Amino acid sequence: MFVLWFVLGANCLLQDLPPQLATNNPTLTTVALEKPFCMFDSSLCPNKSCIIYLYAMKESASAISSQVTDNTSKPLDSTFHQTSGGQLGPYKAALFNVPDCASPPKLADLGDVNKVSDILKQYLFRVGDDVNCLYDPNFLAVCNPPLAPDTTYRFKYVLLDSTEGIVKDQTLWSDPIKTRKVKLPLKIDTWPGRRSGDMIVITSILSVLVFLLLAGFLASVSSDIICLLPGGISYPFQLISEALPELTSLCMFLSHLCPLPQEIHEA
Repeated sequence: MFVLWFVLGANCLLQDLPPQLATNNPTLTTVALEKPFCMFDSSLCPNKSCIIYLYAMKESASAISSQVTDNTSKPLDSTFHQTSGGQLGPYKAALFNVPDCASPPKLADLGDVNKVSDILKQYLFRVGDDVNCLYDPNFLAVCNPPLAPDTTYRFKYVLLDSTEGIVKDQTLWSDPIKTRKVKLPLKIDTWPGRRSGDMIVITSILSVLVFLLLAGFLASVSSDIICLLPGGISYPFQLISEALPELTSLCMFLSHLCPLPQEIHEA
């Protein structure tokens, strides 16, 4: 039984792929699929004259319109526009060579950042990855336009003999795969103060430390400017003013509350 794996975060994630690559699939407009390695019998194409067609359709399309061949076993050439983006039936989304089953990409090489891009291109195909072909009047190849957000699709691989022009084999339709839903702007949390639990704890601790430092500084300054009774009179206004000019005004204010020694004796 055919199973069409779709990877990088899909429901049937390939366990061989590193977990750091298992993200961002499907997206709003694309779905990443594994290419059909060792899926078809090689004896069907002894001269290596076969190619792969990938068809896509919306799940809402009727079962009657899900056929991808005509009465002569020739593949349908229906396009994205002709099927209203897969709503009326399957459309041809891609065409590529049969993957080499004898020498598939080495997933162990994914540890090399210089090889990741090439390996993923050999191993995967992203449906909906061409944003230009729909609007290019000179585009003649198979068009793979973006998929619709929040929409469920099914996919099918077809083995075609390019010499005879007939279908040699095909897979079953894949399980339903739904693209992501667009998030409404009103539901997006844009408050900059959002914090995780760890950040809240760290912020609280730092706030307490800052408060303690500030309290210690104020206590130190207060001990220098407090007015003592005779016998222990200390008026360090001059020293403070020289060290901290900005406290001069404060000292002048305090002098009205605490009389100078001469004024005390005259009283």
